[in-house]
Amino acid sequence: MTKKSATLKTVLSDEGLTVRSSGALIDGVAVRRAKVIPDERGRLGEIFRADDPWFEKFGQVYFTTTYPGVVKAWHYHKKQTDHFYVIKGMVKIALYDQREDSPTHGIVNELYLGEHCPGLLRIPPGVMHGWMCLSHTEAYIINVVSETYNYDDPDEFRADPHENSIPYDWTRKDG
Repeated sequence: MTKKSATLKTVLSDEGLTVRSSGALIDGVAVRRAKVIPDERGRLGEIFRADDPWFEKFGQVYFTTTYPGVVKAWHYHKKQTDHFYVIKGMVKIALYDQREDSPTHGIVNELYLGEHCPGLLRIPPGVMHGWMCLSHTEAYIINVVSETYNYDDPDEFRADPHENSIPYDWTRKDG
């Protein structure tokens, strides 16, 4: 039995980077295709700059990995803004706006990022998010965050990836 999911339609497309949504792009979320410059030596990928209009402040940069088929979800932050860039592999990212005072409360967004679709995703505080590794190899995600991680009082609040009230089903849809 699969979980009932919101119906998603395309709300943003940027050179193949597509966001599908149950309504609109979630308020405060932003996404853009990353600049990748190839030459005879390889590639240079520009991820995030201090003069980027999304830049608030620097907290720290870290990477995380996800094994094929694994879902890392759901969580949100009360203070921290995340900026995801998938450097290796492919992931499906889902967002859910649980903020009661948001004009996009209850909206689900879904997008794909990775080595075949480089882009930067901005996730504001209060938005539930997570991802699933779709590639046959481990996915590597870089996160540039606005806050330094506090080991004594983490700004991270979680929900079960599958048993929750979020209208999103992580099951792969073949067809």
